[in-house]
Amino acid sequence: MTRVHILIGFDSTRTPEVNRKNLSRSGTRVTEPDPELLKFLASNRYTHMRQLGTKLVGLLRFNFTVGLVVGLDWLGHDRRYCYEHAEEAVEALDAWDGHDHPDGPWIKCKGAGIDLLNPNFGLDADRLR
Repeated sequence: MTRVHILIGFDSTRTPEVNRKNLSRSGTRVTEPDPELLKFLASNRYTHMRQLGTKLVGLLRFNFTVGLVVGLDWLGHDRRYCYEHAEEAVEALDAWDGHDHPDGPWIKCKGAGIDLLNPNFGLDADRLR
């Protein structure tokens, strides 16, 4: 899977060796977030971070949306769900078990090779192009 890279505040001298299979430093399955990674992400404005299974998720404010960002690690992230309002993103993150898509009125899911409109909106994607 191609990854989206975090560029804001990236310090290549502090990036540890990462096992690409499960994205842990030691090669064991990730069950608790790395405190150093949490500190790094918080310094880059991520909030509400928590572990969902093997994925670290959190919220990040963008210019016009709030992203529920999935698969955070030292290399970047897998994808994000864009919400118009922060309250809706927080509610969706609190209720989400990490399977399928989160609830709530997310607008788009974006990532490397992913550009999905929320099918619950009933929008005709072809008409929007």
